[in-house]
Amino acid sequence: MAEDTVSAGSEGRSVATRESESASKPVRRRRASRAAGPASGTAATGVSVEAPKPVKVRMSKPGPPPRRQPNRTLVATVALATAFVAAAVTGLFAWLAFDGNRHMEADAARKQQYIDTASQAVVNMFSYTQDTIDESVNRFVNGTSGPLRDMMSQGNNVDNLKAIFRDTNASSEAVINGAALEGKVDEVARNAAVLVSVRVTVTDLDGVNSPSRPYRLRVIVHEDDAGHMTAYDLKYPDGGN
Repeated sequence: MAEDTVSAGSEGRSVATRESESASKPVRRRRASRAAGPASGTAATGVSVEAPKPVKVRMSKPGPPPRRQPNRTLVATVALATAFVAAAVTGLFAWLAFDGNRHMEADAARKQQYIDTASQAVVNMFSYTQDTIDESVNRFVNGTSGPLRDMMSQGNNVDNLKAIFRDTNASSEAVINGAALEGKVDEVARNAAVLVSVRVTVTDLDGVNSPSRPYRLRVIVHEDDAGHMTAYDLKYPDGGN
């Protein structure tokens, strides 16, 4: 009986000793490990997990970048300004062309007036009839100025010319063959020289024409401040008045 008690006590101490030693020693736990990769289809807990499905991404074709919207107000303003400038330039050139043509036409008309005045002076000088001698001579004198007018006004030159025409007992007719401006117009003196070619035919009282005679004259035409032109001087190209 006593032996059993001793054995039991020894065993008890041995178990207690082992437990205390076990408690004093740190417990080493093994770390669970598994192979790399996704877990198997069936988990240890018994819950099934499906593998993720691949996501399909639809790639769109790259297009041109969006265009920048223009400033409509600025574009309209620039367009209107451009149209206005173009119209102004076109109008300016049209006006310059018109004004240039107008000046050219005015200049040509003025030169022609010099020529017409010289031609008329020569016709008045050589044309008369026995019934119109006074009117013809007076018309010629009234169309003169300057040195030519002074010469006709001296003494009795006008009356002497009328007497000469009457003594011819004839009539005379002058026909202009040609007339042209000689050189340029003197804008300071406002004079121009005009060469006139004329043919004069004298007819007696019986109506018989004498052979016509050609004349060439240089007529100096003057323009006054009012634009009125007169025969300023009269010369023959070969000299003499």
